[in-house]
Amino acid sequence: MKILITGAAGFIGFHTVLRLLEQGHQVVGLDNINDYYDVRVKYGRLAHSGIAEANIAENRMVQSTIHPDYRFVRMDLENGNGVMDLFAREKFDRVMHYAAQAGVRYSLTNPHAYMQSNFVAFLNLLEACRHHPVSHFAYASSSSVYGLNQAMPFSVHHNVDHPISLYAASKKSNELMAHTYSYLYNIPTTGLRFFTVYGPWGRPDMALFLFTKAILENRPIDVFNHGKMQRDFTYVDDIVEGVLRVIDHAPAGNQAWNGNSPDPSTSPAPWRVYNIGNSDKVELIQFIEALEEALGKKAQKNFLPLQPGDVPATWADTTDLEHDLGYRPNTPVQVGIQRFVEWYRDFFQV
Repeated sequence: MKILITGAAGFIGFHTVLRLLEQGHQVVGLDNINDYYDVRVKYGRLAHSGIAEANIAENRMVQSTIHPDYRFVRMDLENGNGVMDLFAREKFDRVMHYAAQAGVRYSLTNPHAYMQSNFVAFLNLLEACRHHPVSHFAYASSSSVYGLNQAMPFSVHHNVDHPISLYAASKKSNELMAHTYSYLYNIPTTGLRFFTVYGPWGRPDMALFLFTKAILENRPIDVFNHGKMQRDFTYVDDIVEGVLRVIDHAPAGNQAWNGNSPDPSTSPAPWRVYNIGNSDKVELIQFIEALEEALGKKAQKNFLPLQPGDVPATWADTTDLEHDLGYRPNTPVQVGIQRFVEWYRDFFQV
């Protein structure tokens, strides 16, 4: 099949591209390569998949020098006409949408960055899928949508109407927008609520990357909520395996859905949401201890209170994913962190 991956220079998008190519699909990667974090990592991911930085230009399709079935285009999804033209020309079978302005804390100081990247861009993709139909439009949501919900583990059958950051609100809005298009235009859509993804080629703004860099440079690390923060850390390979299974299973609509007692995770329309997490919560201080062991070096810790917009704990109930797709992530954090450290030392030669 021909599959579009947005955010292809990003962390999860890059890994998804490589796995789809291994499966024999034709892949078109799209990314605007913004400077939210160090672009050297983004260009490094692209180079690893055969896309040379020197060949990349705005709205220009570049052929991979390694994978004959992979092409990449630098494009801003806010460009509605450009997106529509791309869909008309390429006639995609499926879409996996990762591209977005990420970051909970960044949304507190740069709220306007989220309007174009997470609202307008998403609408442009839905419109393109409406006018140039695809068999499945899947997209990245986030565990942050659970907001003030304190029932653990987080279930897709829980209400998620109380987000506490604009980033979370944008992801919840994406789910609502997708449902509208699924209902009105019969577009199969699936939202994937990711839980704290980490691993090789990870984002430099995420805790594991920041901690590793600081520890190796003998600088203190900021440990929020005094180390009592709990996260459902999920290794990137586990996330991608779940994504691939979801892409292959477009929703058909829940015929048993009842508007008098509505299930928030399904619909009579071809729309669905899933959690993808490790189904376990790990205290931040334990995560740091695993990193110290992998690095062979102790961290200097600066303990701080919980930050605005952060939730104290996340924990995924992946029952639906296991039931429908027969899959449950299972990489232990010690294994995943060791793989990240090995990649980090190799990439940055430290």
